[in-house]
Amino acid sequence: MRTWIADAIDSQPGMQVVGLAGDGMEAAARNVELRPDVITMDLRMPGADGFAGIARIMAERPAPILVVTAEPESPNTFRALSLGALDFLSKPSGPHEEAAFPERLGRRLRLLADTPVIRHVRGERQEASPAPSPSSGRPKASIVAIAASLGGPRAMARLLRALPEGYRLPIVVVQHMADGFTTGLVRWLRQETGREVHEAEDGEPLVPGRVLYAPAGRHIRVLRDRVRLDDGPPQHGFRPSATPLFRSIASAWGEEACGVILTGMGDDGADGLRALHDAGGYTLAQSRESCAVFGMPRAAIEAGAVREVLPLEEIAVALAEVAR
Repeated sequence: MRTWIADAIDSQPGMQVVGLAGDGMEAAARNVELRPDVITMDLRMPGADGFAGIARIMAERPAPILVVTAEPESPNTFRALSLGALDFLSKPSGPHEEAAFPERLGRRLRLLADTPVIRHVRGERQEASPAPSPSSGRPKASIVAIAASLGGPRAMARLLRALPEGYRLPIVVVQHMADGFTTGLVRWLRQETGREVHEAEDGEPLVPGRVLYAPAGRHIRVLRDRVRLDDGPPQHGFRPSATPLFRSIASAWGEEACGVILTGMGDDGADGLRALHDAGGYTLAQSRESCAVFGMPRAAIEAGAVREVLPLEEIAVALAEVAR
């Protein structure tokens, strides 16, 4: 598999494999020696596994890491995010997927190679967080919609952990993920945060404190009392897309809704968040310095869709305030 992935990368224009490693510790040592722009990492390997390798890389010489795994539904896979990995890609499971894999892998690696990363110590994210600044001018809300892409799983874990115990607003989320990873993501978030996190089902009621994720390959829309799923065409290149979510919540809830755009690549959700803003809803975007990728928040800001731009910790404070 290691040789096959290396050949797939070398087949892509402008890309070159500078080294191979047989386990996590060898990968960390070669990372210091060769200083690659981006690293692919398996998780199950003889000797030191991928988790150990990711932790050491992010503590010694941080680099963008793409996990390539055959276990997309395992919540254990998502430990890699806590240790500093940026994204996942499934190993191909048949001849058709094998033919498309080199191009998919090349696109993902080009994206990650331009993504800034920070040092983690012992696999724990170390970063200075600004002191939260409560605001007396924030409106009351009855429901929260959140959109995220690259860097979103880790951001959502931190956000949900930071919300007060007993948080009572329903939360609906669109997260761009590689196919097959959403189920593992919601299980991991449930374990990491202790929150009631689920993949949404068509017609599922909105429940105070429950976090509903759009399942892979389906748009999610919000009504007054429940969510609806559909298989409509992709929007902004994504299904699920944040745009149908924000537009639906603007129509159903208007000024009673709060919409948030977190870290991510591209412009998905910007026009939908503008619809919520224009309907009187309270709209937020994650600040550049706290994002893995500032693309989606920047697009929403430039569209005039955002009322406040805040670091992640302050978004948690704002969501607590609007719930009161």
